[in-house]
Amino acid sequence: MVKLLTTRQVIVRIALIMASAEFLVMTALKVIPHGAGTCSEAALDTALLALLSVPAVYIWVIKPFANARDAALEQVRQLANVDPLTQLANRRLLSKHLEKAIASIVRHRIFGALLLMDLDRFKPVNDAHGHNAGDAVLIEVAKRMQSITRSEDIVARVGGDEFLVLISHLDADERTARDKTALIASKLIHLVNEPYEFHGETLRVGASIGIRILGFEGVATDTAIGEADLAMYRAKQAGGGCAVFFEPNEDKH
Repeated sequence: MVKLLTTRQVIVRIALIMASAEFLVMTALKVIPHGAGTCSEAALDTALLALLSVPAVYIWVIKPFANARDAALEQVRQLANVDPLTQLANRRLLSKHLEKAIASIVRHRIFGALLLMDLDRFKPVNDAHGHNAGDAVLIEVAKRMQSITRSEDIVARVGGDEFLVLISHLDADERTARDKTALIASKLIHLVNEPYEFHGETLRVGASIGIRILGFEGVATDTAIGEADLAMYRAKQAGGGCAVFFEPNEDKH
């Protein structure tokens, strides 16, 4: 990580540059015959000092400061939008993408889907093997999820062991969109079920997924997430390890 220069460092560097440049200029004026008068020599001194010091100030002071500032701003942006453990999008960034996706779905009349996945049997892993093991599982789950999603889809970690997947541009036909989403959910469950190795131990978790198909009605982002969450709890109630679609007639009662 690039460190910001302190005020003292900036002052010392500029002072060293100016002193060194002035020493070189004065030495050159003494050694090299120039025949200039007092005023002309002062003007020449000023011009040479600027010529030598400005590039040095840029390279040794301004550029490091600008690089450190840009790195700090990028870190702030990352902290605001990215989960620090898994490097996935966080809930805030997912919500921004979801809002845009819903608007695009309504405008282009192509279905999308929101999948909310909660890990099964994750707490026993934490309890038996410690939080480092749990973190290792979460990181690997994130990698596996990204391996089967498209670059235009968004994978996010929104809670301790909760993940969201936003899939856009599935199909103009709802039945086909649902079938494609069910296949993706099945692949996710299969991947999450694969064992995890941690310090010679084999760890296992599962996944329950709630699916909210994004249609043309223009649902609010919080509502879509909440309805995917309701469907996920139905998957948990069914024993876990499965995916359940949100159905308005069933889940709102």
